[in-house]
Formats: sequence, structure tokens, C-alpha cells
Amino acid sequence: MATVHHWTGLEAKALRLALRLSVRAFAERLGLAVATVSKWESKLAATEPRPDTQAILDTALGRADAAVHLRFETLLSEMADTVPTVGRRIVASGPRAWEYESWADDLDRVVVALSRQNFAFADSLLTRWLSRFKAHELDEKGLYLLARSTALLGDLKRDQGVVLGPLSAQHSYAGARTVFSQLDIPRRVAQLDLSLAVVTEMSGKLEVAARNYETLAVDDRLSRRDRARARLWVGTALSKDGEHDYATRVMQAATREFEDLTEPDDWSVAHQKLALARRGAGDLSQALHFIDIARSSGTTDSPMQRVRLDTAHGHILLSDTATQDDGILVLDQAAKVAAQYGLVHQLRSIEGVKAMSEGPTGPRQR
Repeated sequence: MATVHHWTGLEAKALRLALRLSVRAFAERLGLAVATVSKWESKLAATEPRPDTQAILDTALGRADAAVHLRFETLLSEMADTVPTVGRRIVASGPRAWEYESWADDLDRVVVALSRQNFAFADSLLTRWLSRFKAHELDEKGLYLLARSTALLGDLKRDQGVVLGPLSAQHSYAGARTVFSQLDIPRRVAQLDLSLAVVTEMSGKLEVAARNYETLAVDDRLSRRDRARARLWVGTALSKDGEHDYATRVMQAATREFEDLTEPDDWSVAHQKLALARRGAGDLSQALHFIDIARSSGTTDSPMQRVRLDTAHGHILLSDTATQDDGILVLDQAAKVAAQYGLVHQLRSIEGVKAMSEGPTGPRQR
């Protein structure tokens, strides 16, 4: 919307035209004499309404809908090109209704860009809106879009491996959670709790992450799918912490849930996680069985998922002396894709897997 800092006859005429009223009808709406409105329009910027009349004009503009505001600003801009004015007399005081629509459309584009790991484009779309408005300027719908934008910025930072710090995934998620709490949207708050648990796991606090996941796996604020994902991630954290057998049982329960929900991508990812848990337990036969299911059933259009799948596959191959060379080749290819798309966290994981295979005294003997 727009706010007029100081009314003259110029702004008054622009408002009348934006409202599509005659001089008489406009005067009647304002409760003023027709002669007063005629005077404004004859002198334009050279005359100023009295202070009490300025307040009446403020009210008339404030009650107008978005279409009137658009016409008002357009007319005023056109008139200002031909009529001398002193300074800029209107400023934006918040997003217009049609800007909300554009904002929501851009967030859909951000989701697609993130799925393709096009971080630069996603960041430019988010910055476009996050830098334009402040929270105090926004109504509830605007605050909702602000919180969604901030949460997506957290996803971007997470996928780039920027987990902790003032410009991190954790910082963005916490900010989005605060706004969703203010708006009293429990489901979104719980989803942010789940994202924050992922950050906790990525930062190496595996026991804390597992406990948070366990709580969220039975949290009614979350959808059934999100609860199943939390259960799967309980297993992930436990497996990383060495509890491979129990992790396998938890993951298998999540896998059955994904099958019941007909979520093929989540089902495939669950088999990838199961493969790593069995590798950790030393059961390479089952690890290969599960990773083959994941490789044949999941979609790999996303560079992130392709890298994760290849990293898991390479890790398993590297665990058997007979397939170590194949494992190195798979991991090298995964590292190239990770570097190409700026997947820093995945690169670190790949480097860690390779370092473990080499041991403290250099590469294992083949």
C-alpha cells in the first residue's frame, strides 16, 4: 500500500481519479464542499488541504482496495512528470495484495530451484523478498510468507553445508520458527523443530538429535509422513552413533510406513539408510541388497539425491577388499557432482569415507 506524507491538490486529484469518482461524488464522500475539491484540482501542488482535511484524505486512501492504490500511484507518477512537486510525497508502507501473489509464486520457484540445487537462483529469489519488507510492515499473510521464505533460506543453507553461525541454516530455521509461533501455526512450528533436529545431527550431536527425532516421531502436530521421516532419522542418528542393529529395526518400521503411505521416494531413501546401517554392522550382503533396491527404485533427478546414493553405494563397495577400486571410482564421481553443485556437506562426507578407508597409515592393501 501507499502512504501520503503530505497532501496537496495534486495527490487529492490523483485519489479522486483512482476512485473513479466525479468531483461532486468525491466531495460528498469526503464530506467537503464541491468548491473545495475544485480549488485543489485547479491549483494542484500549489495548494494544501487543512490539517483536518489531510486526515480525511488519509482515511479515504487507507480504506481503498489494492486496485485503487495501484491506480493512485500510477496516476500520481504520470502527473508528477508534468507538474512540479517538492520531493517525493508517497512511500510504500508494505506489500500490496498482488505482491503477495508474486511472492508466493516465487517461493514455489524456490522449491523447484532447491530441488535442482540451483542455489544461486534460489538465493536471488529469496533475497528479492526478504530484503524488501520488514516484519513490522506485514499483516498475517505477509508474515506467513516471510516465515516460509526464512525456512526455505534455512533449507538452502543446510544443503550448502552452512549449518551453524549467524548466517546458517540453524539461524534461519530458528527465525522462521519464531514467526510461525507468533502466527500460532503448530504444524509449521513442528516442521521447523524437525529441521532443527536435522541441523543438530549434521553438527555431530547424534544423541541429542536422536532424542529430538524420537519425540517428533509421535508428535501429532506433524503429518503421518513427517512422523515417519522423523522415525527414519532416529535410525540414521543411531546408526552414525554405532547402534546399527537397533537403528535397522527403527528404519524398517519407517520403511513399512512409507510403503503404506505410497511414498516411493521416501521408501527408496529408507533403503539407502538401511544399507548404511547394515554396512556399519558388518553385514555387507544385506547392505548390497538394500542399496540395490534404493538404486533401482528411487528417482535421481536431484543432484543431491544422486550424490547421497552414490556416496552410500561407494561406502559399501569400499568396505569389501574385492570391490574397493569400484568404491573409489563411485566416490570420485560423487565428489565431482557435489563440487559442481556446491554440496559442501556431501563433499565432507565423501572425504570422510575415503579417509576412513585409507586409515592412519595410508591406503589399505588390496
